[in-house]
Amino acid sequence: MSPAGTVYVVDDDAPFRTAIARMLRLSALTVETFASGTELLTRLGTQEPLPGPECVLTDLRMPGLDGLQLQEACTAAGLGLPFVFLTGQGDIPSAVSAMRLGAVDFLDKRSPQHTLLGAVGRAFERHTRSRTVRVEQERLGRRFAALTEREREVLAHVVHGRMNKQIAAALGIHERTVKLHRSAITTKLGVRSVAELTALTSQAGLLVEPPQHCP
Repeated sequence: MSPAGTVYVVDDDAPFRTAIARMLRLSALTVETFASGTELLTRLGTQEPLPGPECVLTDLRMPGLDGLQLQEACTAAGLGLPFVFLTGQGDIPSAVSAMRLGAVDFLDKRSPQHTLLGAVGRAFERHTRSRTVRVEQERLGRRFAALTEREREVLAHVVHGRMNKQIAAALGIHERTVKLHRSAITTKLGVRSVAELTALTSQAGLLVEPPQHCP
């Protein structure tokens, strides 16, 4: 089992919801229960992200917002929460739709406890990984945000292997100015070589062709 985290249990069947919550709490997990997907969305919209991993354990068939619609709403809101579906009447098309949206597992409500806990553990692991990636992307974004518009233009040429003379000609600036911009770029981004700069730019999703092409 992964480190303890929070499970959001969503099910309109009150007795089943209570039983699942009790079982999860006995496994040292923090549990919040909701009778509908709308209740969960309201809760998530008013709270700060928790420090530990989180996941949603939801019924598939519910009045109003069903499990798949709840998954879609959370994805659209950028919440990044992994889903585990529990259902007494699942079908293959629903399972396929859930998996395409990134569900961790699609289980029958009669699944044994160890199967359910295993799915929750995998969901926690996925949430931890995705949160780490998101934090890194935000950190990279702040570093690149420090670049001026001209430095970004120079960067686009540098990471595509253009020489200072070529960049100067393409942007209509002096070659010495290009060198100054390159120095500022490497200082702000904390890199020492073009290879490091290219790798960092690629990691940030900014490795695109410059709008102008060198002769």
